[in-house]
Amino acid sequence: MSTSPSAAEYVGREQTGAAGRGPISVTWSLTGPARDLDANVVRLAPDAYISEHTETVLGVLVTVLAGSGEVRTPDATFGLEPGVLAWLPAGTTRSVHAGPDGLTYTTAHRRRPPMTIGSARPAEEGEAACLLDRVCPECGRLATERDARFCARCGTPLAER
Repeated sequence: MSTSPSAAEYVGREQTGAAGRGPISVTWSLTGPARDLDANVVRLAPDAYISEHTETVLGVLVTVLAGSGEVRTPDATFGLEPGVLAWLPAGTTRSVHAGPDGLTYTTAHRRRPPMTIGSARPAEEGEAACLLDRVCPECGRLATERDARFCARCGTPLAER
């Protein structure tokens, strides 16, 4: 069930409890072009896993709905069961493993910017542009917008231009 971003959305047990197809399935996603959030309900079959990966752009909040499992990072392993929340900041390498009864959880993060495809520009002579005024002094994120005044990740004001 997906609706327009201006309408409230209710997701019932028919979607959060759906078995899905295959070892890993997304049983529900928030849709709509004007939304500012990406959210999914993910279902892992018993003993299924999502291989180790690193999300470099966005942090993600995981909320466990059903089943059990664990999220593994290079530094620790965290148990997952209903009611558990896990915050995985951008740059966190992780894998997710379902237990013998499977694992159902939600993910939520800022909406991912659309991908763009374009040809590479030929190299130009001269120095590269200085982008230091677009680097957040708090978290180090580079603002993608030329006119950004605040960091999109942590909200810290950027340097004056």
